[in-house]
Amino acid sequence: MKVKSPLEVYQLLPKTNCGECGEPTCMAFASKLINRDAKLEDCIPLVKEDEEGYNKLAELLAPEVKEITIGVGERAVKIGGDDVLYRHQLTFFNPTALFYDVWDTMDMDELKERVSEIENFRKFYVGEFLTLDGIAIRSVSGDPEKFKETVKEVVEITDLPLVLCSFDPSVLKAGMEVASDRNPLIYGANKENWKEVLELVMKYDVPVTLCSFGDLNLLKSMAITFRGAGVEKLVLDPGTFPSGEKLRETFHNFLKLRRGAILEGQKEIAYPLMGVPATAWLVYEDELSASYWEAVLASLMIVKYGDILILHGTQPHSLLAEVHIRETIYTDPRTPVQVEAGIREIGEPDENSPVFVTTNFALTYYTVESDLSSNGIDCYLAVVNTDGIGVEAAVAGGQLTAQKIKETLDEFDFSKLSHRTVVIPGLAARVQGELEDLTGLKVFVGPQDSGRIPGWMEKNWPPEK
Repeated sequence: MKVKSPLEVYQLLPKTNCGECGEPTCMAFASKLINRDAKLEDCIPLVKEDEEGYNKLAELLAPEVKEITIGVGERAVKIGGDDVLYRHQLTFFNPTALFYDVWDTMDMDELKERVSEIENFRKFYVGEFLTLDGIAIRSVSGDPEKFKETVKEVVEITDLPLVLCSFDPSVLKAGMEVASDRNPLIYGANKENWKEVLELVMKYDVPVTLCSFGDLNLLKSMAITFRGAGVEKLVLDPGTFPSGEKLRETFHNFLKLRRGAILEGQKEIAYPLMGVPATAWLVYEDELSASYWEAVLASLMIVKYGDILILHGTQPHSLLAEVHIRETIYTDPRTPVQVEAGIREIGEPDENSPVFVTTNFALTYYTVESDLSSNGIDCYLAVVNTDGIGVEAAVAGGQLTAQKIKETLDEFDFSKLSHRTVVIPGLAARVQGELEDLTGLKVFVGPQDSGRIPGWMEKNWPPEK
């Protein structure tokens, strides 16, 4: 993206504020375009009346690193599409795709069990479920028919996106015969097989990984060749060496490719990058060491600058590290993680149940909600819209005020309670008096830590009538 601010985009829009895009002003639409929350095609006057302007703006809005789609339908994943080297400059838009492997020498029951494990992994974290993205099918047998049978079985039992892994074009061709309609990523083309793989990619119009382990010049040359043939759905694999001096080289190569694409404008290498942390299993003999180092490699690649990773270990200690660091890196730093404001019921509250107040910062909300639920406290929880800011900072910054709390409590019918009392967080004690004046309610100051609510309840609840 060669434009960095909404004002730059606004200058190239019609500036009529016609509203046909669904936004009240062209400036609002420009902001949406920068954040990729709107499509340029939504500007009807630009599309119909200014083809030159449309094309110019489309080119300026295009990400520096090409965005590639793997899979089809709702489960499809997008990789690449980055504009910056550091997330604080804008944000990273497409999270690193995590693909876990199966192989064609597994028996069918074992295959089904592993596919199910990958597909059904769920980890609840700050209001959402962290999941895995796809399945990499490896050809271990080298037998095209055996690979085809495995791919067919996987296609029948899951709609997750796929990577077909072999350097044998005949094996890849066999897999494509049963999976071409799933838009899989082919892995991969190298200096020995690139002509045959190029023909296969052009026939099926699917994305392909170009592989040149440790040789960036060859990788760049292959990319130029494929681009010259009209193939633009490229992923680059510069090699993943899991130990020794080559490990350092691995990350230097990732840095060189991404910096070349974004800082130097080298379009021939401006494609998503693939890492294969699963190579740790080739070096370390025991499961604990292999899974540990695989997670280390994956974590580093998520930070710098892996767009798609192929992994093997599904042990909780490695899996959880991988999905958590991805969630951390790909959370928009410009927008605090928040939940919807309003009144929530915790457990089965009745007329004697307390009404607690908290903010809509996701981490705060889920901590409070968990402390209340796990201690069996039936209550109401008034979640105040503080723009996703925690209690102490929101009080200091004016996002959690008596007026804001009143506006949330106005949604609640106190007539169904036997009391007119609310409990505010200890860190918001300063708003107690003003809140009582505004609402006519009795306001208790609760503990600073929601984990201490059970002890506080023993001493302070129910309120005296």
